[in-house]
Amino acid sequence: MKLVAEVKTHSSKWVKSKGEEYKNFYWQGGYGAFSVGANRIENLIAYIANQHDHHGRKTFQDEFRNELEKNNIVYDERYVWD
Repeated sequence: MKLVAEVKTHSSKWVKSKGEEYKNFYWQGGYGAFSVGANRIENLIAYIANQHDHHGRKTFQDEFRNELEKNNIVYDERYVWD
C-alpha cells in the first residue's frame, strides 16, 4: 500500500509539472494491481499505447469489473469506486 501511495504522489507531481493543462490531475483514492507474465509484455505495451481508443469502446469501470471476474476476485461494488 505504501509503495502505491508513493508512486501516486510522485507521479502526480511529475504529471502536473508537464503543463498547465495537467494542473487538476489526480489519482483516484483506490487502486488495483494485476501481474503480467513475461509472455504478455507485448500485449501490455499495445494496450497502454491504445488505451484512449480502447476506453472509448469500453469504460474503465467495465474493464476493471471484467478483470476481477475473469480472475475470480470477489469484490463489493460499494468499495471499488471512489
